[in-house]
Amino acid sequence: MTRRLLHSGSILDADSGDIRAGDVVLEADRIVEVGIGLDGDEGVDCAGSLIVPGFIDCHTHVCFGPAGMDPLRVPRSARALSSVPALQTLLRLGVTTVRDAWGADAGVRLAITSGWIEGPDLLLSLRQVGTTGAIGDVWAPRTGTLDFFDDPSLPDPIFDGADAGRAAVRRMIRAGADWIKVTATGSMALGTGVHDLQLTFDELAAIADEAQRRGGRRVMVHAHGARAAELAARAGAASIEHGTYLDDAAVGAMVENGTWYVPTLSVTQSDPEHAPSGSAEAHRESMRLAIDAGVRIAMGTDCPVRPYSEALWELKHLAAAGLGDAGALRTATIDAARLLGLADERGEIAPGKRADLVILEGSALDCSDLEHRVRQVFHNGTEINR
Repeated sequence: MTRRLLHSGSILDADSGDIRAGDVVLEADRIVEVGIGLDGDEGVDCAGSLIVPGFIDCHTHVCFGPAGMDPLRVPRSARALSSVPALQTLLRLGVTTVRDAWGADAGVRLAITSGWIEGPDLLLSLRQVGTTGAIGDVWAPRTGTLDFFDDPSLPDPIFDGADAGRAAVRRMIRAGADWIKVTATGSMALGTGVHDLQLTFDELAAIADEAQRRGGRRVMVHAHGARAAELAARAGAASIEHGTYLDDAAVGAMVENGTWYVPTLSVTQSDPEHAPSGSAEAHRESMRLAIDAGVRIAMGTDCPVRPYSEALWELKHLAAAGLGDAGALRTATIDAARLLGLADERGEIAPGKRADLVILEGSALDCSDLEHRVRQVFHNGTEINR
């Protein structure tokens, strides 16, 4: 078996943020050695470069591009085919694992694992489940159409009541969901109901329990407002998505219940002048509260709210919001892997872990211009043609 030697570089310890000189040896899809003075059959000179784990995006939508495409009103094949360039873009930026926050179905994952298309490892949520009138309820008053998708691979996400919530979870799992995505508030993009509570504690607790009963799956909750985030944390959500308007009670509940925060700062920070009024400042304040309280944070971009090519901007926003460069990189590597239940095999550079690696020009941790520093990407031990 060929031993590929990445030598003479600097290696990031994702957990501590420390950088040390060293070599990394890859065999097949695994890291087999990390140390000094190692040998191999093929060499990759990493002098002057920083070797980091492959990035993990915990909140993206790979079937919602390109810009200007309305995924609700195109043929279903267009949604799936639009994922091809999106996945390629993410992978070439060094994003080697993604959790799709709704839109991709099991066929997209099959295409990646079968080698038909190129892309990161893909975890699915399929649809965002919610109550009648919630943002996942795609309803047209003129025609009375209840679901524009009408697609068995993306099942009906609407429920009312705890038992119906359990049934919605079962529909998603039957169609291949790894995670259950729930909407607890309205949408900032649509400008509606960001402080609403669109479901009850009993409904969300039933969903979280049913997901756990079905193979230990967990729940990610779209929640902009503080009361929705607090309710979700107390009901058993694994992660709060967005959390634009958190307060002390919300972050306290998140700490108490071990709930992660996936802030998707790019939504408000990449173009703050055009974000909803006050949201950019509120989002930064939510980050401050979360950091001060000790909430665990993982990286998610919410692309294509911003273009897929800007995915790594999320790291500079996380750094600027109080995590610093080392902390931002941790959210996109080992901490993201911990949230997704994948830390046993990815998220850090260590023997036995999956050979998902990014080689960056220069040895600094600086996250301000990462997309232009990416020199080489290895996904499952294979170098990606950039």
